[in-house]
Amino acid sequence: KSILLERPSLSLNIKKTMYKSGSATGSHGSNSNLQNLDRGEKDTLDYRIHTVEKDSGSKQISLWHDVTLVHIDPATEKPTPYLNFVCEIPKFSRKKYEIATDEVGNPIKQDEKKGKLREFKKGDIFFNYGCLPRTWEDPTFYHPDAEGCRGDNDPLDVCDIGMRIVNPGEIRPVKILGILCMIDEGEADWKLVVIDAEDKWAPFLNDIADVDKHLPGQLDAIREWFRTYKIPDGKPPNVFGLQEKFQDKAYALEIIKECNHAWKDLITGEKERKLKDHEEEVVKLVRKLSKSNLLSLAPDEDDAPSF
Repeated sequence: KSILLERPSLSLNIKKTMYKSGSATGSHGSNSNLQNLDRGEKDTLDYRIHTVEKDSGSKQISLWHDVTLVHIDPATEKPTPYLNFVCEIPKFSRKKYEIATDEVGNPIKQDEKKGKLREFKKGDIFFNYGCLPRTWEDPTFYHPDAEGCRGDNDPLDVCDIGMRIVNPGEIRPVKILGILCMIDEGEADWKLVVIDAEDKWAPFLNDIADVDKHLPGQLDAIREWFRTYKIPDGKPPNVFGLQEKFQDKAYALEIIKECNHAWKDLITGEKERKLKDHEEEVVKLVRKLSKSNLLSLAPDEDDAPSF
């Protein structure tokens, strides 16, 4: 059984309305009623992947705000022991796709810098990479284990080590295994390690130690990828907190809990109301997100999953 449903401090307080994965509540617990539509020409700055409801064919869905953190079984409409993973970059690819957190509807776009589309110059990534919906690494919060660094203002990053190649915008149920604390240019940038719930290895992997036991070398390779991937851009290697060690599932769930609560503060406007004591740079970051139609896209605060 999942630690998510067993540990009292991490028990899921999900209202009955959250169990419905259709549009009645504005929440989607899986991708069963969703489809992705390409808009614009691929490999251009205008290209976007929009997620819409299959039933309507036009109602836009935010992969950040309208997808539940906890995976809901579309057949039973009941919560599962798994969390939802939104893929941005498929394994064995290098185009740097990401959720556009500051655009209305939060489509997926290819990141750009100075008008040029970004790719990993290091080469193809070897795991599916994306994020957990309804999480946010608060740039006003300095985690005590993150070398005095603040959050990076994005959803919580996810590395899926399953065998399936997951497409951008696809939602998959995953098992949480552990987490790595990366420090990226002075910001805390946590990296969750997960396995697809339907992967052949999933029954054998229940915590971070199982990864080393059954897939030796996998975690070291992930750490070295993140340490070195910016070097071809002329930047120094990334560094890591917590003695560069991957933390276990219980620790990872605490980080998820913090980031889910931070997300709720963001979408309800609570975070913006408390910004007066923070530096202007951080205030601008939060306000940019808050003005991206967050409140109209997100469900009521009471419908948001909490740990």
